[in-house]
Amino acid sequence: MNEGIIQAGSALLPTPISRDRGQNESAAMVLAATRQAEIQARYLLASQHPRDLDVVREKLLKECRRPSFADVARYRKPIGRGVEGLSIRFAEAALRIMKNITITQSVVSEDDLSRKILVEVADVEELVSYGKTITIEKTVERNSVKDGDTVIRQRTGSRGQQVYIIAATEDDLLNKENALISKAIRTEGLRLIPGDVLDECERTILDTIRRKDAEDPDGAKRRIFDSFATIGVTVEQLKLYLGHDGTSVTPKELSDLRAIYSAIRDSETTWKATIDPVLAERKKAEGTAEKSSTPGSRKGMSAVADAVNRSKKSDDPAPATSTDESVAPVTGSELSK
Repeated sequence: MNEGIIQAGSALLPTPISRDRGQNESAAMVLAATRQAEIQARYLLASQHPRDLDVVREKLLKECRRPSFADVARYRKPIGRGVEGLSIRFAEAALRIMKNITITQSVVSEDDLSRKILVEVADVEELVSYGKTITIEKTVERNSVKDGDTVIRQRTGSRGQQVYIIAATEDDLLNKENALISKAIRTEGLRLIPGDVLDECERTILDTIRRKDAEDPDGAKRRIFDSFATIGVTVEQLKLYLGHDGTSVTPKELSDLRAIYSAIRDSETTWKATIDPVLAERKKAEGTAEKSSTPGSRKGMSAVADAVNRSKKSDDPAPATSTDESVAPVTGSELSK
């Protein structure tokens, strides 16, 4: 008997396995043919309507001069000394203005714990494409468990607290998937735009923000505070991050807050991930200051002053002392001789 068929009398009948295999192969062939036809059609349209990079540059700079666009065109994440760059919103606008760019997403594999999706950004005019496979874990971390949550495993957090890894709901999974896909589109899509154009856009964005803040600093501060309120961050939390009462916010602080807001809104980071490193660094600095000011400690400014005094004393010339080889004083009787 051959694999995939059974013998009934003199007739050979296909098994369910062979029928399913044939249907899958047919579906794959149809999908491949459809994909090829789409690529050919897009390439034909792109060749008929080629982009003009001078026009692209002009339109992008015009967008960057709009204050409302400049406010969300950059992001900042609390990694090390801070990671900054052009945001997802900027990438979406840039790819739209570039034209002849296609974005595709396809599920590579999926199981009970994760889903892998290939995100590809292609320039059909230049026949260049970049892709990235992202993995969406079907779990979320929580500090507590609610009724109906399915706990998969547990771990101990950085501060010793118990962290529960639970099965993600459909909404959780959708949010994670959308955020990761958007990041992949930004990362791969910006590679298709000339680097000098991106640098000029970033300079224009910063200039636009500085001019706007200089015209009305208090208004800029209030707008930023209001923006954070929409994502659940209060004024008290912002003042804690700044380290002062917020009466006077510097242009650098305004720029950082805008970029942090964009990163949180685009699911690049969270407020907790932003403020925790700041508070930890501040606590560490306070502990160092207290240690240096402890009574009896030889550290701090008093120790420095003592060291300077000791150095001065060591530099003073020592008084002359007589030795056996020194000349004795001449007496009057000796002079009369």
